[in-house]
Amino acid sequence: MNNYEPQVFKEQYQTPSRTATNTLVRSVYIWMCTALLLTGATATLVAGSPRLLEIIFSSKAIFWMLLIAQFGLVWAISAKVTSFRLPALSGLFMLYSVLTGITFSVYFLVFTAESIASTFFITAGTFAVMSLYGFVTKADLTKLGNLLLMGLIGIIIASVVNLFLKNETVYWVVTYAGVLIFTGLVAYDTQKIKALAYASDNEHTQKLAICGALSLYLDFINLFIMLLRIFGQRK
Repeated sequence: MNNYEPQVFKEQYQTPSRTATNTLVRSVYIWMCTALLLTGATATLVAGSPRLLEIIFSSKAIFWMLLIAQFGLVWAISAKVTSFRLPALSGLFMLYSVLTGITFSVYFLVFTAESIASTFFITAGTFAVMSLYGFVTKADLTKLGNLLLMGLIGIIIASVVNLFLKNETVYWVVTYAGVLIFTGLVAYDTQKIKALAYASDNEHTQKLAICGALSLYLDFINLFIMLLRIFGQRK
C-alpha cells in the first residue's frame, strides 16, 4: 500500500480553463488505464508461467527486492518529477506497472479467476462513481483528504505490525478501513488533479498527467486488493 503526493502537486496554480482541465483529466485516465492493462497482462503472464513463478517466488530476497524497487519508483516519480524528461518519466511509470503486475501475480495463485474478475468490476464501478463525484462536486475535499492520508499511514503501520502479530481481527479492521480510505482518496485525488490543470506547455501537462495517473492507479490497485480480501474466493 502506498499513496504519495507528488511534489509538483504542491506548486501554486492558476484557475484552469475548461479546455485545460479536460485535456489534463483525459490524459490522466489514458495513462492510468494503460498502466492497469499492463499490470493485468503482466500478472496473467507470470501466473501462467511455472518457470517465472519459480524464479520470482522461490526466493524471499527476490520478492522483497521487487517490493523495494516499487517503492523506489513511486518515490522517484513523485518527488523527482521535475528532474525527468517526459520519456523517462513515462518509462518509469510503465516499469512500475510491470513490477506491480509481477508481484500481483500471487493473487492469481490464491484466488479464483471468477472472483478476481468480479472484484475487478466492483472496484471499477466504485472507482468510477467516486472519481465522478470528485470531479463534479463543489465541496472542498482538502480536509477530508488530509484525514484520509492520516488514516492511510495508520493502516500501513498496522499492516506492518500485523505481519508479526498475525492477528485476524487486525487484518479485517485494516481491510474494511482500507476500503473506506481508498474509496475516499479516489474522490480527493480526482478533485486535486482537476485543480492542477494550469500548465501551458504540453510536456508539463503530460508530466502532471502521469503524476495524477500514478495517484489514481495506486488508489485503484489498493482498493482492489482490499475488496479482493472481502469478496475473493480462494482456490
